[in-house]
Amino acid sequence: MTIEIVSCDAEPIHIPGSIQPQGFMLIADVSSKLIVGYAGRKDYRIDSSVVGLSLDAVIDFGANVSPDMFPSTGAKVIGDVSFAGTTMDAVAFRTGEHLVVEVTDKGSRPSLDASFLAELQVVGGTFERSSSLNELCQQAAKAFQGLTGYSRVMVYRFIDDEAGVVVGESLSGDVSSFMNHHFPASDIPRQARALYVRNPVRVIADVNYTPVPIVGIDPGLATIDLSDSTLRSVSPIHIHYLKNMGVAASASMSIVMDGVLWGLVACHHNEPRSLTLTTRLACQALAASLSRQIKAREENELYRERIRLRSQEDVILAELGSDDALSDFLDRSGGQLAKLLQADGFAALCGTSLFVHGECPAAIDVEGVAKVALSRGVPGPWVTNELSRELPAASNHRDMASGLLASVVSAEEPIVLMWFRAEQLQTVKWAGNPHENVKLAPGATLMPRASFEAWAESVHGRSREWSLAEVESCTRLVRHLLDNRNNQRLRRLNRELTVTLRENETLLSQKDFLLQEVNHRVQNSLSLVSSFLRMQRRGASADVKTQLEEAERRLTAVSLVYRRLYQADSISIIDLSRYLGELCTEILTAMDKNWASHITLDFAPVLVTTDRAISIGLIVNELMTNATKYAYGGAPGPLTVAIEQHRDTLRIVVSDHGEGKSEVTKGTGFGSRMLGALIDQLRGQISYVDNAPGLRAIVSMPIHAPAKNKP
Repeated sequence: MTIEIVSCDAEPIHIPGSIQPQGFMLIADVSSKLIVGYAGRKDYRIDSSVVGLSLDAVIDFGANVSPDMFPSTGAKVIGDVSFAGTTMDAVAFRTGEHLVVEVTDKGSRPSLDASFLAELQVVGGTFERSSSLNELCQQAAKAFQGLTGYSRVMVYRFIDDEAGVVVGESLSGDVSSFMNHHFPASDIPRQARALYVRNPVRVIADVNYTPVPIVGIDPGLATIDLSDSTLRSVSPIHIHYLKNMGVAASASMSIVMDGVLWGLVACHHNEPRSLTLTTRLACQALAASLSRQIKAREENELYRERIRLRSQEDVILAELGSDDALSDFLDRSGGQLAKLLQADGFAALCGTSLFVHGECPAAIDVEGVAKVALSRGVPGPWVTNELSRELPAASNHRDMASGLLASVVSAEEPIVLMWFRAEQLQTVKWAGNPHENVKLAPGATLMPRASFEAWAESVHGRSREWSLAEVESCTRLVRHLLDNRNNQRLRRLNRELTVTLRENETLLSQKDFLLQEVNHRVQNSLSLVSSFLRMQRRGASADVKTQLEEAERRLTAVSLVYRRLYQADSISIIDLSRYLGELCTEILTAMDKNWASHITLDFAPVLVTTDRAISIGLIVNELMTNATKYAYGGAPGPLTVAIEQHRDTLRIVVSDHGEGKSEVTKGTGFGSRMLGALIDQLRGQISYVDNAPGLRAIVSMPIHAPAKNKP
């Protein structure tokens, strides 16, 4: 059976059940502070006799130690404590319902003092003066070597696929160099990386140590979580790994940026070597300073690249006119777009047209890449420096297109932008063959790789990586082109709308002119007829004169509709309340002035068609004429004219308090016949009811029903 090193990911390294022997551990109950477990060499005189005692009875902390002093994760430095008459260093942390205290020797190095802080300040200044990231890493390796005294100190950076590479190194004595060597991700399992973030300093004073087991009242203490422990025993696989490297002692300091493990400061020594608490704290502070300097340099580098790209983007996009077709711009500026992102080739699919600049695959292959980009359905650009891994068909042209940065501007037309980078052959030096599996016989124990001899590998099918700033630049370009395209559409629509509005204005002007002409002609004709009627009235008898006056009033009702038509915004709809109000005013001018104070108008706002308005006006005219003639014997009296709307029904009510309905028919009967014809035409009905006293004429009709055809 063959198992790869990555099987180490399943090892529970945070619960080893033992500690390293360069100190001792006391485990107490959080609430009572009574010791329930311990781990320590016999020469520390830590044994079962301490179980049940209070922590304060075994260790003199010099001050009260309360469980509230400790964070939920991470260790708290207590500093100097007294144990058996000896001053030692102590740290403590909480794990579950237990308080764990770790005590170590102070060593020969002096405690943290002003000169030591000044030394750290000098080292920090050296970091700030470094001109590049590589120089910073070299300076850091030297600083940590001076601080720890280890023979090999490496600054180790994590790269793609969680593998790592040595980017800084300081050596002393006869030790081999691993500078620029790569290490596979399996050398540092996932759970170990998580502990590096949580516990930034780890020391293995002697790889040949004998683990000291944890003993307690409860056997379950053997599986207590030691994630925050500084004495935690190390995985046997890792110990074997270090022995295979020829390392006798090891220390590591985490380089953490924004909660992410950027790398490690890895220290190796060819003989056992421990670090005091003071030195470990100094290393932790120095590693934090290094993290800040690395972050600042990476951010500055990213900032400078962003500025460069922004300025070049402005130059290129300045050539994109507001009315230029996008296809013309892509054809004209393709070379500049390729140069912008330092690509070897640029291609753009715009509708059915394909534009290619520089070193690009064949047109059919580029179209294939564009189709895949359109079908991905993933927001944001498609970024890869190993295209053949994601698109196997691309292996045929990996020499010119191993790297791809593609983004969809529009899936509608479609529009796809593609930048290609050629294959960049790389020779990677590994510390041992990373592809070599560890063979494991049935029942045997997993062992780490044994070879760390330099092993070179030629890497094919990869291009230079795309930077974050370049990906951002691609995104900005796509957004700008999309905005330009949408703006062009809006401008085109605005132009079309402007033309339509002008045409409508012309039509409205023509309509206005036509209405004026029609109104002028109709009003002239109606005035002429009205004049004829007045002329006929002069020599006519009393009965004829009365009939001619009624005809003139009917003519006025029709004339008012046309006048209202001209003044209104719509030529087909009229506000009936306004029209009838004006009509009643016109009728009153031809009547005895005393009627004005007796007539009450109550009109609800109702919209009707023009043809129905004329008929309704004539109906109101007839009803008012009848009421003024017969209700009070020709004398003025109370008269109410109302319009009511009940859903889709219109009601015209003319009521008085006069004589009421007579059994004798009065008048010639023409008005009654015309009234009946008009109501029938509107599909309405009329009824007369007693108004007690007087008469109440009610005409009901549908508001929107079509009129009957005239016979």
